[in-house]
Amino acid sequence: MFKRFNRNISFSEQEQLPPSDVKEVFSEFSNGGSALSADQLRQFLVEHQSETNCTEDDSNRIVQNAIQSRKSGVAGDGISGTGEELTLEEFFQFLFYDEFNGPIKSQVHHDMNAPLSHYFIYTGHNSYLTGNQLSSDCSDVPIIKALQRGVRVIELDLWPNSAKDDIVVVHGRTLTTPVSLVQCLKSIKEYAFVKSRYPVVITLEDHLTPDLQAKVAEMTTQIFGDMLYFPHTETMTEFPTPESLKDRVLISTKPPKEYLDSKQFKDTSDSEREMGEEGSLSPALSVECDERCSGSDLDEEGLNPRDKKPDQQSAPQYKRLITIHAGKPKGHIRDHLKVAGDVKRLSLSEQELEKASASYGADIVRFTQKNILRVYPKGTRVTSSNYRPHIGWMYGAQMVAFNMQGHGKSLWYMQGMFRANGGCGYVKKPVFLMEKGPHSECFDPKRTLPVKKTLKVKVYMGNGWNSDFSKTHFDTFSPPDFYTKVCIVGVPADEVNKKTKVNKDNWFPIWDEEFDFPLSVPELALLRIEVREHDKHEKDDFGGQTCLPVSELKSGFRAVPLYDQKGEKLKSVKLLMRFQFT
Repeated sequence: MFKRFNRNISFSEQEQLPPSDVKEVFSEFSNGGSALSADQLRQFLVEHQSETNCTEDDSNRIVQNAIQSRKSGVAGDGISGTGEELTLEEFFQFLFYDEFNGPIKSQVHHDMNAPLSHYFIYTGHNSYLTGNQLSSDCSDVPIIKALQRGVRVIELDLWPNSAKDDIVVVHGRTLTTPVSLVQCLKSIKEYAFVKSRYPVVITLEDHLTPDLQAKVAEMTTQIFGDMLYFPHTETMTEFPTPESLKDRVLISTKPPKEYLDSKQFKDTSDSEREMGEEGSLSPALSVECDERCSGSDLDEEGLNPRDKKPDQQSAPQYKRLITIHAGKPKGHIRDHLKVAGDVKRLSLSEQELEKASASYGADIVRFTQKNILRVYPKGTRVTSSNYRPHIGWMYGAQMVAFNMQGHGKSLWYMQGMFRANGGCGYVKKPVFLMEKGPHSECFDPKRTLPVKKTLKVKVYMGNGWNSDFSKTHFDTFSPPDFYTKVCIVGVPADEVNKKTKVNKDNWFPIWDEEFDFPLSVPELALLRIEVREHDKHEKDDFGGQTCLPVSELKSGFRAVPLYDQKGEKLKSVKLLMRFQFT
């Protein structure tokens, strides 16, 4: 972290004074002196902040930057330090630099040599949609944005074009406008590894004839070349590791023959099950959309040609490219969760998962120890809203699929989880989700467990709103009245909401409040922080938010940057906080 940071620190005058806790720590490490030497700063970073990798050169560089700022007058009239040391004011301002004092680890540090089934994977749903599920445009733009954020699973729905001689990506049986598959694949190739080198999985919802499946195989092979990974054997008893798949692209879908067989049992694809739920299009509108998407000589479901026989439904080139085989066999849900044989991917809607977990929670956890479970939004979420991702994570589901354009608290939780492990898109699942007891018992998230540790969160102050917002954004006639919500999101037993008092009429609020959070499953907990501006007559205004994985929190004083409602980092807004575990 320190070695990557090269720019000079600009120490500017603060509107706030150091809190008493900062003064006490400064006095402790300066041995009661009025300034902190480079060696004393390093001691503070190692012992108090647990930055064990900090070297003497790092601390010297920080102090020298402060001296250069002081000499150039950047420090302002309030800083009058001398010599090769930091004053209390400079030390206080240094704490606001999240490049040095960010709240979580910024590098990949999880073991990346376990099978893919051992990881939560940053997963998109209908990744090509720009807006709602019924009438928005399909485009490669949201795919690019998702990859730039570190999303590792991209979903594409494949349909024949109107001439039935090429493939388009579109949400079938809706009024969404299609985009060409070639454009989507080329954009995936260009942006797949800009954020993370770990593998990208393309999940395909396939509504194609065999000749078009063969065309997909040819197109995919030509575009991705050596980037495309596929197994050299038909059987796979264990998935490969993220480390072994760096810079590679994988395909996940139903093999053609298996897909046809499932149709004979009237099994439906994920998108069909979505659109079949309450809130789908009217029959007349559905017919209109079918004609636009798939052509009139496909069968009633818009999936297979009317005049093709089962033995003709074969696309060996296409099947060979599939690394993660998806499928949903006929029968009872418990039959879907059998773990014998080759590894596979199973897809369930959020409703199906919640229903199954009521009776077969242990079976789901056992299934996800070797196989991959994908959870997707129910069909009534036509506005592209999302569900609480913990309903999947609690049971070990690796691919909790989200509408990345569906902004709100649920997406904040998803973004928070995948800030873990350096933001690489793969988060190692907790050990308890991978273990079985002596009688094959598994983790049960509904069972209340004893407290494992307590997180202490102190909210000191915040600043930056005066830079990022207009003077009248929150209140036309007076400074804003800020308060901070501090919440735990996780297993039901750990969830709790707390908030500070309202700091009235102040662009630079000071709260100085501490909260305790007893946690029974800290490995799955997220710390949600949101600043709001109190309004007596209307809904409180939004002032920034972040979600942080509790398992990644660093102890000590931390500069916590906040994000807007879409998850974009605000330029200046930060909170000064302290985290401690007991």
